[in-house]
Amino acid sequence: MALSDLGSAQYPSQRTAWPAIALSRKHENLQSSSCSSALGQIRSSRSGASANRSGVTHSGQPERSTLREGIEASKGKEELTVVWSAHCCSWKMECYCLTVCVGTVALLFALLWWFVPAVKKTAFWVLMWNDFIIERLHNKFTQTTRPQRMLKAVQKNATKGNPDSVISAIDYYCKHSEWAMNVGDEKGTILDSVVSEVNPSMVLELGTYCGYSAIRIARLLSPGSKLITVEFNAANAAIAKQIIAYAGIQEKVTLVEGSSGDLIPKMKERFGITSFDFIFLDHWKDRYVPDTKLLEECGLLRKGTVLLADNVICPGAPEYLKYIRNNPRYESRYYPAHLEYTKVEDGLEKSIFLG
Repeated sequence: MALSDLGSAQYPSQRTAWPAIALSRKHENLQSSSCSSALGQIRSSRSGASANRSGVTHSGQPERSTLREGIEASKGKEELTVVWSAHCCSWKMECYCLTVCVGTVALLFALLWWFVPAVKKTAFWVLMWNDFIIERLHNKFTQTTRPQRMLKAVQKNATKGNPDSVISAIDYYCKHSEWAMNVGDEKGTILDSVVSEVNPSMVLELGTYCGYSAIRIARLLSPGSKLITVEFNAANAAIAKQIIAYAGIQEKVTLVEGSSGDLIPKMKERFGITSFDFIFLDHWKDRYVPDTKLLEECGLLRKGTVLLADNVICPGAPEYLKYIRNNPRYESRYYPAHLEYTKVEDGLEKSIFLG
């Protein structure tokens, strides 16, 4: 047997194992190279991602468009933040300044009101205090209007169906809680005396407001008499209807909403009347003269018709006084008094139409 054959014969398993060992090593080399390749790809992707995040590519060149977009977006956000911050600061500053101004004005008026008695007799300051400051503060903090608060006071304190009780409740509220532009208790007695003297069957009131003077007039009318009252402000008219109904005299009162200048020419046709016996003017003072002339032109004044005008001194109706006192068709008399619920000088002008 040859030596090679002897080796083959003595170690047959070794020869057959060599190809398997070779194949196994080759397989391990392939796996190793595959892992190395995969690892390289992972490292490459990581470095690429890192480069992208920093705005640099594998080649080391910056991605200019991406970088520019990022910068522009960042600038846009910063500008928006700055604008919004400036807007908020401006709004806060305006609110602060407004609050300080209102507070300062209110404090000054309070000091004047309490420590300077003469202020209470000055028409400008009294109206400014009651209408510009007190009313607006009440409206702001209660979220209601002055007429609404007056209605609530009537419903709370007056006896339903009793006109005198309603008048007393309004007077008490306006004296002790909040001033209002009713004819008031002092001038109200003058109004009562004139109505009782005339004893009218057909009455016209220009300026209803909350219905205070309408109630004073209507409660003195004889059975079958009628009062037509005109109110331009729809919100005031709505409150007046409720207060008049609460007083229980709604059958004597007809409340009409609208402008006096538009309604006066329609009175005869709309209500079937020939003329008025008594007319109470208590609306816009600059309308006293035009509406008086309109009443004359429409033939709604008869010989003996009485006109009574309120607030001829405060706030004042100088043009009306000039017209009525210098007109030979009227005979006039002035009744001195005070602005409702104050010590400010005011008065009523009574004029009789002579025909």
